[in-house]
Amino acid sequence: MSVLTHFVVWAMMFLLASPVQAEEKKLRHVAAKDCSGCHQQIYDQWKHSMHANSTALSDPIHGAFYQKVMGDPLKEGLRKQGKYPVCLKCHVPAAARDGKTKMDALPAYQDGVGCTTCHSMTAFKGVKNEKGGLRLGVDAYAFSDNVIQASSDSNFHPEIESAGQKVLFKMVGNSTVLKTNAVCMGCHERRNNLNKVPLCQTGDEIASAPGSTDCQLCHMPVTNGVVDHSFMGGHTAKMVSRGLLMTMKNEEVKTANRLTLTLRNKLPHNLPTGAPFRNIYIKVMAFNDAGEVVWRNAKGHPLKEDKQSVLWYRLGDDQNKNAPPPKATKVLGDSRLKPHEVRDIEYLLPKEGISRIEAKAYYSLLLPGNIRSFNTQLPEYAKQPKLIGAAAITL
Repeated sequence: MSVLTHFVVWAMMFLLASPVQAEEKKLRHVAAKDCSGCHQQIYDQWKHSMHANSTALSDPIHGAFYQKVMGDPLKEGLRKQGKYPVCLKCHVPAAARDGKTKMDALPAYQDGVGCTTCHSMTAFKGVKNEKGGLRLGVDAYAFSDNVIQASSDSNFHPEIESAGQKVLFKMVGNSTVLKTNAVCMGCHERRNNLNKVPLCQTGDEIASAPGSTDCQLCHMPVTNGVVDHSFMGGHTAKMVSRGLLMTMKNEEVKTANRLTLTLRNKLPHNLPTGAPFRNIYIKVMAFNDAGEVVWRNAKGHPLKEDKQSVLWYRLGDDQNKNAPPPKATKVLGDSRLKPHEVRDIEYLLPKEGISRIEAKAYYSLLLPGNIRSFNTQLPEYAKQPKLIGAAAITL
């Protein structure tokens, strides 16, 4: 074979290989770990967040629903009624932009909502398309292969070691997206199921609240000069507890003690918000001088015995029976606290034999029916309610 022939063969191989090499250099395929060399503190915060654990492989609750509705998260080509799984457009955005469903195919897919998801957004198009339908997650944004930062500085980002290659990305500023609610709303504004029943709708709730609020003020506070990327929210009981103020007063009436619990939502969105199976409930107990329980509003979860003490979003079917989010055809009720709402709950307790009354508020990521349905698939922490508030009074 002549030198010229060798050269032609080599050149053809190079040209054929180039698209593959270029594919590896796409910003969305850069794993979060590749960013840690320069941003270790931010990476450490992010890797423990729900953004980093948003996939069906990492979040057991999302994983249980995903497997029931869609199937195996390690399988390529999954479709629902011929359509690409809409949940991946928020939970696995890098895979969604590639049209893939096998969540372990690339490290960037396993990252869930990784660094380059948000730091490549150039514009928010809104969740409503021109025909009035919803465009969710990655469909709501325009993206770049440049690194987007919140400031207005323009420079070249240092080299990143990605897939064994040194990759240089240009850095550009875009405070319009990253410093406003726009960066969140593609996934957190609203979400309908296939029956057009609204499920998550935090953005609409914020829009209904008086004044204006940026999500970042609570969910990305600045600590020691660094914007916190832990993204604490609905999976953090301490964060939820900051939104609820519960007080108690008692008044003696003719034959009873009239107890009034006052619940105040300090947040600019519903409490609880987000996934429709999250719920808050109040357990009330009265004790005698010996410390024995002489009255309670419910033995277990009060969903059946004392509905007024449960803050939840009730979804149902055409027969008005409770239904899981994917199958719901209507909303049967919504007892969650609205933004900044103040609500009183009253109880009549025995007049005699009570020396102390306690009320405790619990937050649960799942409704009792969900826990029963997915019991063997869920770790204990996902099933256990968390204490988020308490009040007591001595008579």
